[in-house]
Parts: sequence; structure tokens; C-alpha cells
Amino acid sequence: MAAPGAGDSLDAKSGKAPVAQRIDPTREKLTPAQLQFMRQGQLAQWQKTLPQRRTRNIVTGLGIGALVLAIYGYTFYSVSQERFLDELEDEAKAARARAMERASGP
Repeated sequence: MAAPGAGDSLDAKSGKAPVAQRIDPTREKLTPAQLQFMRQGQLAQWQKTLPQRRTRNIVTGLGIGALVLAIYGYTFYSVSQERFLDELEDEAKAARARAMERASGP
């Protein structure tokens, strides 16, 4: 039988795959070689997820940019449609003119 950790994919007693232990390098004394190995593993994991993260960031940026442009465009569109204010101003001018005529007329 092979020695433990010699490439066995399952633990003989429990029948489960071995799980890596989480360690805290600030609490446990690790050798420089162990720290270097940890850094290599972290770097490999970071590089593995980099394309997916980059794609998500690009999609998020494009989504936010599209939302900003949509709000900006809608604002210009709605401001250009505000003709009712012009109509109200015309009515107010007419009302002022009628009030001036009444005040000076009789």
C-alpha cells in the first residue's frame, strides 16, 4: 500500500478526497520556501480568474456607460419636448395684457 499523500485521490478510512488546510501565515511560522510556494499558488489562482474578471469588468463598464448615455439622451429629449412652458408663458403674457387694459381702460 502507498504512503499517505503519495498521490492517493481518496482517503482510505473515510473515502473522501483530502482537503487543503487553511493556514494563517502571520500566526504560524513558515519557512521562506513555504511562503514562496503559497505566493506561487495565489498568483496562479489570480491569473486563472483574471480573464473572467476582466470580462465582467468590461461588461459592467459598458452597462454603466449605456445607462449614463440613456439618461443623458432622455434628459435632452424631455427638455426639447417642454413646449408647454412656452404656452404657459404666452397665456401669462396675455393675462397680464388683459389686466393692464382693465386697469387703464374704464
